[in-house]
Amino acid sequence: MLRSMMQVFVKGSVEAVQLYQKAFDARLLCEYRHDDGSYMHAELDVYGQVLAVSELSEGNTATGNTMQFGLHFGEADKELVGRAFRAMEEGAHIVSPLGPCSFSSCMVAFIDRFGVSWCLFA
Repeated sequence: MLRSMMQVFVKGSVEAVQLYQKAFDARLLCEYRHDDGSYMHAELDVYGQVLAVSELSEGNTATGNTMQFGLHFGEADKELVGRAFRAMEEGAHIVSPLGPCSFSSCMVAFIDRFGVSWCLFA
């Protein structure tokens, strides 16, 4: 195996890529677009991990295919948790507010405005 990556399908892939670039200071690694300008496939470097984003369309996801992206930053980088959350909180549904929890001094769980579930923690 050469690599693994996280893949997400959203409505509004161009805006999602822009948001995730801002939230994670992510670099766009590659992009392939549909004729309408949306992403057939885009890859972002999120702190050394690949987050792939594609436009949601009929047939490219399955009902019941639900997951959460969990990003563990570590205590030394806990400021990145708040930074990423603040960039993505507009229009988000907060599941667990930013703050300490039993396993981390800084954690937040939310569903962003594109319907993607995140758990960010130090």
